[in-house]
Amino acid sequence: MKSGWKKGGLLFVTAAMVFSLAACGGKDKKDSETTPASSNSNGKIKIGLSLDTLQEERWQKDRDLFKAAVEKLGGEVEVQAANSDDAKQIAQAESLISQGVDVLVVVPHNAEATAAIVEKAHEAGIKVLAYDRLIKNSDVDLYVSFDNEKVGELQAEAIVKLAPKGKFVYIGGSETDNNAHLFKKGAFNVLQPLIDKGDIQVVFDQWTKDWNPANALANMENALTANNNAIDAVVAANDGTAGGVVQALAAQGLAGKVPVSGQDAELAAAQRIVEGTQTMTVYKPIKKLAETAAELVMKMAKGEDVGADKVVNNGKIDVPSVLLEPVAVDKSNIDDTIIADGFHSKEDVYKNVK
Repeated sequence: MKSGWKKGGLLFVTAAMVFSLAACGGKDKKDSETTPASSNSNGKIKIGLSLDTLQEERWQKDRDLFKAAVEKLGGEVEVQAANSDDAKQIAQAESLISQGVDVLVVVPHNAEATAAIVEKAHEAGIKVLAYDRLIKNSDVDLYVSFDNEKVGELQAEAIVKLAPKGKFVYIGGSETDNNAHLFKKGAFNVLQPLIDKGDIQVVFDQWTKDWNPANALANMENALTANNNAIDAVVAANDGTAGGVVQALAAQGLAGKVPVSGQDAELAAAQRIVEGTQTMTVYKPIKKLAETAAELVMKMAKGEDVGADKVVNNGKIDVPSVLLEPVAVDKSNIDDTIIADGFHSKEDVYKNVK
């Protein structure tokens, strides 16, 4: 009896220990799946910033301004840049999620592919802010940008003012970037009535893969060749593509003779504007964008109302949105906008003008 009791008791205790360990193990597994490992042990709100690229001057400025603005508000920023690689951007976002960031800010390379980032972040209980570029077909929590359709309208209006009739070339941005489609829509809001009237003819219309200026250069060379250089105006979607366009025009002795639009107020574009080879750029005060996004993302981290006053449909939902106003800049107002804001110095902008 005694030995039997010991044997039965031992079995009971062993079973209880196994059950207890299994229960503990199950709890740990559940926690690891639902609660990201927090690395902000200093108590600061930690924001993840997933950038498409840092190979353009514009995004280097955004990174620095956003980081400074978050830090001024008491948070910290972990930055990753994918250099236009969709798989890399998703992997980097997963890394930021695993670090336990409080909110994830994404500048998507591919508006469709990055929907996977939103899904993964939400699974970990992390909200996502789409910065300047919308993430399509997702439940993204907030979109902060400029009125990008207005950007395209400003570009086309400036060019049409100088070339109300003739053969036009449209050099678009990256087809995978939702903003590129908005810029084009805005431009054609202005161009289409003139096309319908027969005043202008769009003889070449092409996207620019990855916004790469070299691809824009090749597109513009093809446009010139196909039309025996008889081009009257070019609407280029940003300053990088405008640079490729101006290079192609210069090779044919046409730089400064054909109006060319741009966007982002890059230094090289500002220099081309005062030199006369690029007509205009669209200045998007990215300091205001970065500071607005920083303020809103800190509110998101604290669970506060962000006060979004607009919505933009991304194909799945109406995304709460905050949209800032862009500004058309040409030679006549460059000193009062880009230079007055300290975006570029007058010395840098005019350094090639004698």
